[in-house]
Amino acid sequence: MIIAIVILFTIISIIVFKKDLWEVNEELMKQEMLNIGESVESVNLSNVTPFEWDIVYSFSPYTSKDTIYKTVGYKWDTISETVSEGMNQLVFMKEEKVVCYLYGYPANNGYGIYFNSGSDTRLTSASMLSVDDDLTFQVVRRDSIIYLMKNE
Repeated sequence: MIIAIVILFTIISIIVFKKDLWEVNEELMKQEMLNIGESVESVNLSNVTPFEWDIVYSFSPYTSKDTIYKTVGYKWDTISETVSEGMNQLVFMKEEKVVCYLYGYPANNGYGIYFNSGSDTRLTSASMLSVDDDLTFQVVRRDSIIYLMKNE
């Protein structure tokens, strides 16, 4: 029932506020992240991403917009460059299209996702994971913020 309400809210948001798909999906992912139980120590990333994706990029701090656009293969609306360490900048792709964009400080978003595995050697400013990779992340809670951490 809650999922049906979230989906209905999402559809209404798209119609009323004309939000882009990646914004809507980030809101859905945020709800999943914030609902991770207190006793959960690890989670599969695909279980907290309520949308289809095949690749996710995590961009290093200070990565330029042009580098991000080149990495994902095209320019899309408003993206920002991270301006300090600790910020998140993730781009989830499905069939070479952006389906979710996470940007900002975990303290502002309520959660953060960090990984450095699966790096594409062509990329110096990004790490990449495929939906076929091991997507197990450790759940860390600090100051009421949920972090998903993957180190390999």
